[in-house]
Amino acid sequence: MNTARIIVLVIALAAGGVAAYLASGYQNASAPVAPVAEKLPTVEVLIAKNDIQLGQALKPEDLQWQTWPAATASGAFIRRDSRPEAQSQIAGSIARVPLMQGEPIREQKLVKAEGSGFMAAILPSGMRAVSTEISAETAAGGFILPNDRVDIVLTRRLKSPEGANAPTGGNDLILSEVILTNIRVLAIDQAPKEKDGQNAVIGKTVTLELKPDQVATLSAARQGGTLQLALRSIVDANAAEVTVEDQGAKRSGGVNVIRFGVQTRQLTSQK
Repeated sequence: MNTARIIVLVIALAAGGVAAYLASGYQNASAPVAPVAEKLPTVEVLIAKNDIQLGQALKPEDLQWQTWPAATASGAFIRRDSRPEAQSQIAGSIARVPLMQGEPIREQKLVKAEGSGFMAAILPSGMRAVSTEISAETAAGGFILPNDRVDIVLTRRLKSPEGANAPTGGNDLILSEVILTNIRVLAIDQAPKEKDGQNAVIGKTVTLELKPDQVATLSAARQGGTLQLALRSIVDANAAEVTVEDQGAKRSGGVNVIRFGVQTRQLTSQK
């Protein structure tokens, strides 16, 4: 073996040793430690396990506990650390509004029936449920659904004061006026909610949510003429309601009179 080959072999062995040493040192070097994420405090919140419909009586299997970040859990939520038996305690309550799957349970949306019927359980405090007859013609063609808002129009037919011997033939007077505004529809017939996504309900009876003074107004109007429901837009459903006193002032100021096919505004004296 000549000298050149020996030198090349020695250099190769030396380079291999250096490479092996460097590789060994790199592998033995400690890898950077990943920062440990801080664990956020959590609480268990009672939620709806399935969709819960308006008026549905809750059962324990309709509810379940779910872990929520404590910072986002509202004080209105039911927590397991403070009410571990809430799942069985709430059983039997009636849903005042629909609840979606996964929605936290709030007791403001539930009511204990305490032996009362469904309608008495969901009716807000101080309100009354009153029913009146309707038809497709008087209920916006059937497009009024439970929880919609309506105005109630009274139409009356009055005998002509001129009598049948008058030159005009003594045509009757047709008077119309809005007697109640922004009234919530509780049910059509005995259906308190929309079914199967339907957008029209033809019923014979509508149940309305009224204040005590509005009950008297509706009862008197029902005996005095024909009632018609006018569907309100969902946009102005929160508009201010017209009180009975306001309605009385408006009626004293005038009513719409239809005579010989012509509508006019007739002023009346205020007492």
